[in-house]
Amino acid sequence: MAQVEIQLLPADVGEGLVGELAALVNRVYAEAEAGLWAVDVPRTTEDELAEQIRAGEIAVAWLDGRIVGGVRVRRLESGEAEFGMLVAEPAHRGAGVGSRLVNFAEQRGRELGAEVMQLEVLMPRSWKHPFKEYLDAWYTRLGYRVVRVGRFEESYPRLAPHLAGPCDFRVYQKGLR
Repeated sequence: MAQVEIQLLPADVGEGLVGELAALVNRVYAEAEAGLWAVDVPRTTEDELAEQIRAGEIAVAWLDGRIVGGVRVRRLESGEAEFGMLVAEPAHRGAGVGSRLVNFAEQRGRELGAEVMQLEVLMPRSWKHPFKEYLDAWYTRLGYRVVRVGRFEESYPRLAPHLAGPCDFRVYQKGLR
């Protein structure tokens, strides 16, 4: 079996690849956040992704010339590195694509001079979402700890009306040194 390769996308990547990645991100998030949204809210757009790619923030996992995952990594103004928009092609889940992307994100965070990596997970307030509970356990096994719980509507007022019910976001952190 071929090896998964992970690399930052170059700023001049073609529109076709941006569209393919946007479709993957939106498809994976639609499944992973089923029941959380009252309406179909895409996780990203091609324009947003293109801007993040130009900023050097998007890495993808390749297998046999195909994109099988992706992640956004950036340094926050507060000094922490943050990863988000982590996706793995459902057909390749359990094959280590997600773990490899997290490892890449952590290494990239170190390269950016950060001592802490951070991520956010959207969680329903009044019920347990099976995939979100899985993510909580997985991130905990990887060494991440919840450092703060925020009310989604306070941080993302534009998106909050589209939720099916009240949600919080959990902020997880892990030391990189």
